[in-house]
Amino acid sequence: MTGAWQVVGAARGWIGTPYVHQASVRGAGCDCLGLLRGVWREVIGAEPEPLPPYSMDWAEPQGDEVLLAAGLRHLRPKPLTRPAPGDVLLFRMRDGSVAKHLGIQSRAGPSPAFIHAYSGHGVLECALTTPWRRRLVARFALPLEQN
Repeated sequence: MTGAWQVVGAARGWIGTPYVHQASVRGAGCDCLGLLRGVWREVIGAEPEPLPPYSMDWAEPQGDEVLLAAGLRHLRPKPLTRPAPGDVLLFRMRDGSVAKHLGIQSRAGPSPAFIHAYSGHGVLECALTTPWRRRLVARFALPLEQN
């Protein structure tokens, strides 16, 4: 398994991991960023930069697009209209707020799905429904040799 399917396979390995803020340990706990960090470590290797502690409302008071900026530093931007398995998805949960929820696309096509760590639910794979697609603000590819 290589490339995008390796990313999807790694992400699916985290399904069932409980939601734990700031954590990134498969089976023990993670948040949405921790899921991406764990998949990065499994597929690419060492994380590209250290992550400072962050609060549940991080970046909101200042309006800083912290995750978008990090995505632009370390991932390859893609058009929102070109979905593919393995894409990293960035969501804005409320209009006017910073984008701060991440997921990994697991299926494209007529029944798109994504994997994410969601507070109160843990890591799960769910349909990328119209309400989720409306919140999508950026799409990235991991920097894999095969992409």
